[in-house]
Amino acid sequence: RVAVGTLIGLLAGATGGRTEDALMRLVDVLLAVPSLLLSLTIIIVLGFGTINAAIAVGVVSVASFARLVRSEVVRVRRSDYVEAAFGSGGRFAAVLWRHVLPNSPTSVIAMAALQFGSAILAISTLGFLGYGAPPPTPEWGLLIAEGRNYIATAWWLTTAPGLIVVAVVLAANRIATAFARRPA
Repeated sequence: RVAVGTLIGLLAGATGGRTEDALMRLVDVLLAVPSLLLSLTIIIVLGFGTINAAIAVGVVSVASFARLVRSEVVRVRRSDYVEAAFGSGGRFAAVLWRHVLPNSPTSVIAMAALQFGSAILAISTLGFLGYGAPPPTPEWGLLIAEGRNYIATAWWLTTAPGLIVVAVVLAANRIATAFARRPA
């Protein structure tokens, strides 16, 4: 999802014009549909299972990466050293590869860590709703869903996986905050 979003954002931010407009309208459409609804739609089309749930969550998050990378590429593209590289006869692809792409990943890395926590929540939600792995597979959402039938007598069956999900998401958010605060 990071690679596809980066590619779309890089292409849109670097080319501009009609290509940028077309790609960003596609991204706007993906962002306009609620992520859980789009994930459910993709899972229904592809079929149930952990891999298909991961693909669905990945497709949903591509749009946010594309928008972020596009804004970073547009910011870096207007820098003096990029203009100097073009002015000294640099080819479009070479300038993108050597100057624009290496100078725009800081916020993308922080967003990737933040989206990791969101992806865990989304996959757990899909597993809870029954759209993830089949019942013998130990998936956090499925464990929470199966444990809710016994909440009066064995509350830990639901509480333990729920606390683990919360802990992992909070840890991913702390990592994202550390990347965001790191100097560029």
